Amino acid sequence: MIFMASVCHFPLLFAYGSLLLWTLVAAYALLITTLIVAVLSENRNPLKALGWVMALLLFPVGGAILYFVFGRSMRNVKMISRRNRRRLLNSESHRPLPKLNRELSPENKQRIMLGYSVAEAMVYPSNSIRIFNDGGEMFDSLFADISSARRYINLQFYIIANDKLGQRLADILIERAHSGVKIRIIYDYVGSFGSQTALLFNRLRSNGIEVHSFFRIQFPEKLGRLNWRNHRKAVIIDGNIGYIGGINVAQRYVDGGTFGRWRDMAARITGPGVVALQHNFAIDWKFMGHELLTDEVTEPEDYTSCNGSIDDVMVQIIASGPTNRWGNTHMLFIKAISGAKKRIFIQTPYFLPSEGLLTALQCAALSGVDVRLMLPYKSDSAVLTHASASYVEESLLAGIKVYFYEAGMLHGKLLLVDDDFVTLGSTNFDYRSFEHNFEENIVMYSHEVNNAIAELYKKDMDDCSQIKLSEWNRRPSMRKGRESLCRLLSPIL
Repeated sequence: MIFMASVCHFPLLFAYGSLLLWTLVAAYALLITTLIVAVLSENRNPLKALGWVMALLLFPVGGAILYFVFGRSMRNVKMISRRNRRRLLNSESHRPLPKLNRELSPENKQRIMLGYSVAEAMVYPSNSIRIFNDGGEMFDSLFADISSARRYINLQFYIIANDKLGQRLADILIERAHSGVKIRIIYDYVGSFGSQTALLFNRLRSNGIEVHSFFRIQFPEKLGRLNWRNHRKAVIIDGNIGYIGGINVAQRYVDGGTFGRWRDMAARITGPGVVALQHNFAIDWKFMGHELLTDEVTEPEDYTSCNGSIDDVMVQIIASGPTNRWGNTHMLFIKAISGAKKRIFIQTPYFLPSEGLLTALQCAALSGVDVRLMLPYKSDSAVLTHASASYVEESLLAGIKVYFYEAGMLHGKLLLVDDDFVTLGSTNFDYRSFEHNFEENIVMYSHEVNNAIAELYKKDMDDCSQIKLSEWNRRPSMRKGRESLCRLLSPIL
């Protein structure tokens, strides 16, 4: 009887099971369709949109997970309200001159206008700039300035490591905090992830220092933040001294670590342009949910006296990130390269250009502009090394001179055009910096700074080997295959 009852209920159980299965299939199909519609409605680059659509169709489970982590857009998200932006602007003690008081080339006037249009970046004349291409020298200068701070220190880095250098920085900051200096620190959760770094941050917090991650990754509701990173490196001291560049707080930036030498760049700025660094830090701080910063920004009485500095420099500070409508730094790079007449010098640890940037470089080289691209022979990422190498042949065919830096890790992020435009900062020449990271660059409209950095570039060429097309084409087929495979991943690396 029990067996007969079970047999009688079997069709009913089968029907319920089938209904549940088809309900799950329909729900999942609806999810994938919704994601595809979301991808298409964002009007992205067609190739990138097609890639996500194919991933969702061919690998529904994996594709959906990857989309939630890497595919969503922050475009047009407001980092700060209009009211708070007005309050911030009104609190700044220095405003840029309403009219430029010097002659500028037509190309630079357009670049300045572009920076203002896409990033609201004001131009600030009459600054004093010191360029560093060595991490040890930069940190010696930075630590001396921090030790002299009297009012406040605002500091942000992608990486703050709990090593010899990180502990040295912490000691100085704690001493300043005990002397009544207000100290705020922003770090990137992914870049500074680790239990040892957490111990360093806890030590700083226990001594009255405000330490916050820009985005904290929490599973599963905030896993999508993994792809958005604050890659900026900037310090503001008492509102009259600023630092910006590509150097992080980690011992390898001083002694080279396993590479033996770590080649990077940064700039120390004093003068009215410091207000722009403070402005961008205040926006990041407010975006994290904290109070709006209205720290006073004042020009030091003798800011031109720093050894090795170049005076009377006109600057713009360009902030960019995934919340921007236009892709600020990407547009500036295209504009600068497209307007080149004589030379373009590039240093970057990773060369994964957009189609527009690669075309602009090729057009410049084919038009007779001296285009030089310097890459590390071996970078700190094997995948990115292979992906970057996949663009070398296309560059060489157009007449771009490609150099591999062999004296260590080349981590500098530099674009120099002609003899009066140069920018450096946190922006790499890759998709991640242009589309996913929060970045910050200083642009200097100066013959003197341009020439000084050009000389540093030429000295670096002594530690490079120039790549010839005939030699490059003889590399092993297996290596070419790895490069092509890594290139496919370049939009999400």
